[in-house]
Amino acid sequence: MFELLKKPVLVVALSSTVLTAACATQDPVARASGEIFDPYENTNRSIHQFNKGLDRYAFRPASKGYVTIVPPDMVTAFGNFAENLSKPGDAVNYLLQGNIKGAGQALGRFAVNTIFGIGGLGDPATDFKMAPARTDFGETLHVWGAGEGAYVELPGFGPSTTRDAVGIFVDFFTNPLSQLENNPAEDLDIPAKIVDQLGNRGTYSDTIDSILYESADSYAQSRQIYLQNRRFELGQENTSADIDPFELDTGGF
Repeated sequence: MFELLKKPVLVVALSSTVLTAACATQDPVARASGEIFDPYENTNRSIHQFNKGLDRYAFRPASKGYVTIVPPDMVTAFGNFAENLSKPGDAVNYLLQGNIKGAGQALGRFAVNTIFGIGGLGDPATDFKMAPARTDFGETLHVWGAGEGAYVELPGFGPSTTRDAVGIFVDFFTNPLSQLENNPAEDLDIPAKIVDQLGNRGTYSDTIDSILYESADSYAQSRQIYLQNRRFELGQENTSADIDPFELDTGGF
């Protein structure tokens, strides 16, 4: 087990150092009030336009075709499979957060859904009323006391913050499944995530389209929704009252 964790721990240490050194600083009063910190807005808006084009001409039509051709039950099953593959990584993040109970819940869901859910295509853990267990390294950094940092929009990924951008990178390495040799799950992880995002984009198409293509300022709208949702997930109180927090996976855009 120690050998499996050495690489993730090294990546965690290096990434945390980069995060500490590279983050722009925000006025403490503005940060305490929950004010949006967007010092890279011009660059972010350019990336947002790139992401919109990528969505309009590639991801959106592909997702619509996917949910049209693939039966809803299979779309759900593929989403369950991708979610199940992430559980060992969630367990590692919970351990890094000092949350032993959360790690046990993540591993419990992984075991139940893998064994009784046909490799994770089903979700009997939810039927058995097992507690949900989902986290990421961005939340781990939050637990460690790292600030949110500046708002950034990532090419292909969409809205994020400097803290969560580091988290996205580190999460590629924290899943113990990716450290096992001759492991078919490693080859399936990224394709499963892509298929899951196609399903999410197709399922929530109307809502996402209204944000990207019908709002007066899609950049400001998506920024506000992302930050409010993320702060809500992390239990932060300083969220804007303009939009109620709701769970929305925009498929990276």
